[in-house]
Amino acid sequence: MAVRLGHPIESLTSLEALLDPSLIEEVLHAYWEANGEEPRTYTIGLAWKLLSVARETKCIPDADLEKLDDMRAALEEHRRGGLTEKNLNVIRQVLTDGVWDEIVQLPSVLMAEARLLRDQAPVKAAVTAQLATAIAILCVAPVRLGNLIQIKIGENLTKPGGLQGPYWLMFPHYDVKNRVRLDFKLIPHVCEIIDEYIHDFRPILLRGSNDSWLIPGEAGGVKTSRTLSLQVTARIEKATGLRITVHQFRHAAAAIYLRHHPGQYEAVRQMLGHRSIQTTINFYVALEMIKANEIFAEIVKERLDRILEPTNEE
Repeated sequence: MAVRLGHPIESLTSLEALLDPSLIEEVLHAYWEANGEEPRTYTIGLAWKLLSVARETKCIPDADLEKLDDMRAALEEHRRGGLTEKNLNVIRQVLTDGVWDEIVQLPSVLMAEARLLRDQAPVKAAVTAQLATAIAILCVAPVRLGNLIQIKIGENLTKPGGLQGPYWLMFPHYDVKNRVRLDFKLIPHVCEIIDEYIHDFRPILLRGSNDSWLIPGEAGGVKTSRTLSLQVTARIEKATGLRITVHQFRHAAAAIYLRHHPGQYEAVRQMLGHRSIQTTINFYVALEMIKANEIFAEIVKERLDRILEPTNEE
């Protein structure tokens, strides 16, 4: 697009040149014009991606990073809010009695399976324990896939109260997609699963390396996000019948929280790390409709029960 706009390709010989804010502004504007009155998801996502590349590579000054972030924020205002039908379908299943219970019990089931496999199939056992740990974390700390895969022991996952204290999962603002710090105090059950995985199974996957990744890959280094995402989804679907992605755990968490605490969007905003409460409301206001319909159905049910209740004479 930059070349189409008249920038010689010979001048675009480095990331620093390609990510120059004035050039990026032209490119994004051109895509927006081609989209029509409103920018499409691709254009909005492109601003995110370019900013992420600039942050990761540190190839431009902080002042230029801020300019790219301003462009990203301006485009983000045009992103369509609300949940997709696919996400709403997952939420309907999650809110069905018993379904979420199966999810939160699954890590314990997987850990038991890993223990049985440890002697005859140590790598398979370690991967099973790893998935148990990832699912356990997602159930109480619904972080984005990019953060989940990048957890480092001693950096993001720590025990600030000492060895007998609980784990805390923490991400500084600069490691989070929308620059909002995340802090989760993990419950004892999840801490026990993490401890067992770290002490008994993770060393098998490390193969002698001293990497601090909580979720190492089977071939060394950190596991790829795509591999972890596919494994988590497949294992949950096999065990429960529910097809839920890592990202959809965030929607499930919001739905469950709002079911117990209707209208508390600010708490959900903080839990999910949204920068703006309007983003939270736009996404999850439809859940209030689901709850309202449930309440109305219960009112009708109670009335019917009274009408149809047998009299003493009968």
